Amino acid sequence: MASAQEYRKMSEKDLTGELLNLRREQFNLRMQMGSGNTPKIHRISIVRHDIARIKTVLTEMGQAKQKGDS
Repeated sequence: MASAQEYRKMSEKDLTGELLNLRREQFNLRMQMGSGNTPKIHRISIVRHDIARIKTVLTEMGQAKQKGDS
């Protein structure tokens, strides 16, 4: 679990890759939960929060770019 400050230090390309990895992990955890095999149920909320943090940072980067272009 990384903090928002750590994500802000990453490039947009790295954040997009990390987001993709987290989405894959979220999917795998949901499939495990559906099959009744949930060894890491606490990871689901951690992954959800990390996805939200990355999306927030990407939105901030997009807004900063728009202000810079104006």
